[in-house]
Amino acid sequence: MRLVRYAVACSLDGFIAGPNGEFDWIPQDPEVDSGADFSRYDTLLIGRRTFEVMRDQGQPTFPGKKNYIFSRTLTRADIPKSSILSTTPEQTVTELRNQPGKDIWLFGGGELFRTLLASHLVDEIELAVIPILLSSGISLLPRSQHIQLTLTQHKVYKSGILSLSYSILNDRP
Repeated sequence: MRLVRYAVACSLDGFIAGPNGEFDWIPQDPEVDSGADFSRYDTLLIGRRTFEVMRDQGQPTFPGKKNYIFSRTLTRADIPKSSILSTTPEQTVTELRNQPGKDIWLFGGGELFRTLLASHLVDEIELAVIPILLSSGISLLPRSQHIQLTLTQHKVYKSGILSLSYSILNDRP
């Protein structure tokens, strides 16, 4: 079964974006091998808000990868032809996990992450903890969830970025 990995940057105080969705506080670290990280995946899961930010930045999808965009409001005409639009994240991800291929990157969307996590469809969380305090913004998790994790890997970069990988221990349905 393919793994669903939520790989995301967050501030030291637990925010994945600023109050208006900004991510300009995330530095590009030359020590981080983004190419190697990216090569682990052939499929990306992207929430609507993240897709809109990507589209506004001029790169709405990742070429050479299967891009699934999850939205209840976008239409097929709103997304690039190479992308797949879904309104049923749990069903779509369940089907994708059982297909052959590389692991699946839950690329963006705090709300999409929380939806899939509540449905026990996220296998790993990979956090790049950025040494900054935002004090407000889009939180990694809602305050009411308790999720058991096991640390599987860690690395400290010279820039102060801390990379943490956790397996999720919650029972699967």
